[in-house]
Amino acid sequence: MATTPFLRPQRTIRRPVAVSGFGYWSGQTNRVEFYPAPAGTGVVFVRVDLSPALRVAVRLEHCVEAEHRTNLSAGVAQVEMVEHVLAALSASEIDNCEVRVTSAEMPGFDGSSVIVADAIVSAGVECLGAPLQPIVVRQAVRVGDSSAWIEAVPHGRPGLCVEYTLDYEGRGPIGTQHRCVYITPETFRMELAAARTFVTQQEAESLRSRGLGTRVTPKDLLILGPNGPLENAFRWPDECVRHKLLDMVGDLSLAGRPLHAHVRGYRSGHRLNAMLVKQLLAADSAASFRRTA
Repeated sequence: MATTPFLRPQRTIRRPVAVSGFGYWSGQTNRVEFYPAPAGTGVVFVRVDLSPALRVAVRLEHCVEAEHRTNLSAGVAQVEMVEHVLAALSASEIDNCEVRVTSAEMPGFDGSSVIVADAIVSAGVECLGAPLQPIVVRQAVRVGDSSAWIEAVPHGRPGLCVEYTLDYEGRGPIGTQHRCVYITPETFRMELAAARTFVTQQEAESLRSRGLGTRVTPKDLLILGPNGPLENAFRWPDECVRHKLLDMVGDLSLAGRPLHAHVRGYRSGHRLNAMLVKQLLAADSAASFRRTA
């Protein structure tokens, strides 16, 4: 059982707040409204554009594999590219929230989480009193292979520390980047929230040839040519690895509970992130069974 120092009250936002924008993949406009929710609700997306409105809870079993993003599906309802919204909620320690959306795909905004993170700050945070049991990593868990992997190891302090190595083997403007961040609401907003999605120029052209991302311009995210961003500029020299950490924080929230661990990734992405969450939930369930046996 987790010790008392690992426990904290559940939290929600104090008042409703809304943001809007268009989805990168579909081009469809989406209004996203965040509402307070009671303890034990978790984060739940509500497709209010459907009749009747359908709910998609943020749980690992609802995660469906998708190209370069994290999608969730429950029955006929699906929500897409949720990782940036989830990163802002998770890092802001918002455990319970109803997220009402008017389209399946979350807005891309500027390719980062900063608009959602700022909206959460404006909404305020309310403690709900009921404690939330975290997942505390006691033994190392690793998935992947030598070419790409992610692991969670015990951490010497409560909370989540994320670390990532991005390795393009010296090609293009990215090269090799490394960063480690201990996640708090403040460090997330200062170091990760504004880090933007990036694609290479070749990847962008391939997507457009398939009829995807046709509404996106180089001002909406980072499209990287041989010498750097096209019609744009990096916010940090290592913005790309910062964005990978942002994605990691969002994907790890699929566990549905706070994670106390040091998570390290090497060239990993959404698929491996979800695989790690699956292994962590299995390990936590097995540990709980042993404690009660």
